[in-house]
Amino acid sequence: QVVLQESGGGSVQPGGSLRLACIASGSPNDVIPMAWFRQPPGLDRWGVAGIGSDENARYTDDVEGRFIVSKDKDNRALYLQMNDLSPADTAVYYCAAARETRWWAVLYESEYNIWGQGTQVTVSS
Repeated sequence: QVVLQESGGGSVQPGGSLRLACIASGSPNDVIPMAWFRQPPGLDRWGVAGIGSDENARYTDDVEGRFIVSKDKDNRALYLQMNDLSPADTAVYYCAAARETRWWAVLYESEYNIWGQGTQVTVSS
């Protein structure tokens, strides 16, 4: 069974940066961390950044240009560099894994069956 562990969350002032990490452990090795989702207080969870089976990075409009998603060469770790953070980015951030995704659906919850426990990101002055 694959287990995902997120880290790197915390509190930061507006304009600051954080780097989240998601590390996969267990088997099978072909279940790969692929995307980051977030759930703001009182709202649903949705995808913000991911690298799909086609190896292309995708972002939602509200984070593109500020967030960068990357992964390690072994496909066992997924990272999210978050820059120029604002209070609107406050949320619990989740990592999601799957064997593969449809290239256009990497930010869709329905593509994933393995989730991390989440890490809190709080942006406030």
